[in-house]
Amino acid sequence: MAPHPADLTLVSRTSADRPPAGRTPSRRRFLAAGLTGGAVLGLGGLLSACGGSGGPAGPGGSTQASSGSSPNQKSVKQGGDDYTGVIEKMKGFGTDAAPGVYPRTIKHAMGETVIPAKPVRVVVLDTGELDNVVSLGIQPVGVVHTDGSKTMPSYLKDTAGNPAGVGTINSLNLEAIAALKPDLILGSQLRAQDQYAQLSKIAPTVFSLRPGYPWKQNFQLNASPFGLEAEAGAQLDAYRSAATAIGAELGDKRPTITPLRFMPGRTRLYAELSFIGTILTDVPLPQPRIEQVKELAVEISPEQIDQADADWIFYGVYGSPSSTNQDAVLGGALWKTLGAVKSGQARPVSDETWFLGLGVTAANAVLADLKGFVAPGA
Repeated sequence: MAPHPADLTLVSRTSADRPPAGRTPSRRRFLAAGLTGGAVLGLGGLLSACGGSGGPAGPGGSTQASSGSSPNQKSVKQGGDDYTGVIEKMKGFGTDAAPGVYPRTIKHAMGETVIPAKPVRVVVLDTGELDNVVSLGIQPVGVVHTDGSKTMPSYLKDTAGNPAGVGTINSLNLEAIAALKPDLILGSQLRAQDQYAQLSKIAPTVFSLRPGYPWKQNFQLNASPFGLEAEAGAQLDAYRSAATAIGAELGDKRPTITPLRFMPGRTRLYAELSFIGTILTDVPLPQPRIEQVKELAVEISPEQIDQADADWIFYGVYGSPSSTNQDAVLGGALWKTLGAVKSGQARPVSDETWFLGLGVTAANAVLADLKGFVAPGA
């Protein structure tokens, strides 16, 4: 039986997405999109957990020291016009202080925070903040993990030191954070707004608006307490040059790319407003029409895996493959009919970098993958 058109769902705008908390997506409205077969995509699926970079939302009703988001705290963006101004709002974030000058005042999502001296003991509350500080040569003393992996991301383990675990992205352990005696905490309003007041009593705390899509702006913000904005800018310039070089090597022959992710209970085609979507835009590399939407991702059923077809398919898996439908899809008859599969251009990639990294080091790893597969001469 053909899938119902409404089963093709646009996922709300966050790149740091995570497995669902078991709620059924609500459908606020439908958007007619020019897809093969005239499929209609349901917008605004209500998600209770997300990307960018944890897992299910924290225990409902818990506001204790070890809790994550409260029931009223959104774990993800849910679509709508609130996303439009994120980049514009972040233009005022950061500091006017010259490098090496302290105290300095940092403007951020929750207001202003005074940094009395250069931080040396930093706790990071998401994968993007972890990538950012390690990219700047800073080893955090505390780190949260995702629910899919309670260990240090392998691509950072040689440079991140041995930070203590302080919970997961959606379930912070405030007592463990306080015990580390940090002098700076980095996180985001989207993730931990409810814990900001408590965190600020522990140490100066600086929050971005959200993880994911604005990862470049987040990098600059995270650099500002250390006076390393110029270093962050230089790394972003190098990243952009590397992306441009791949595009130049390809010339007019730019293959379509599908970033496909297998997650517990869902399969996603990542779209324009995702971490990987920004990287593809920077090269630029086009995506199939179904992914050309201002959202994080499009969710499909296994019976719709043909919608993933492109010149290249790069697929990752969140957590244990056995908890997803990856094996069933890759072993299925429909998968074998895809053009990318037939041509040997459907390849597994690291979920840590392509979907969870949310920082410049992860972005450079993605570019290296793209260069090796798509533009080996670049």
